[in-house]
Amino acid sequence: MTTPKRDRRARFTQLPLALVLLVVAVAALRIGQYHWRQGAALIGGALLMAGLLRAVLPTDQAGLLAIRGRPVDVLTYAALSASIFFFALTITGGPLS
Repeated sequence: MTTPKRDRRARFTQLPLALVLLVVAVAALRIGQYHWRQGAALIGGALLMAGLLRAVLPTDQAGLLAIRGRPVDVLTYAALSASIFFFALTITGGPLS
């Protein structure tokens, strides 16, 4: 039998992922409005936020942000974030410029 405190805690387990996905949804909106650099930067920021959340939250509270071990997750999120920021800042031209 679960206690009410445990149920409340389980209810908010996926909140970190929901915050990251909210930023990605805003990024998709910006990309859809032809502001693709801002959208790409927001996606990079969402990945950076995912890495920071994974670094500070315990594994049982990180929800689906916890994929592998903490160091692997944080390094992967940081590397993906840096690469997306790099592409967003360096790519010029194209159909959305």
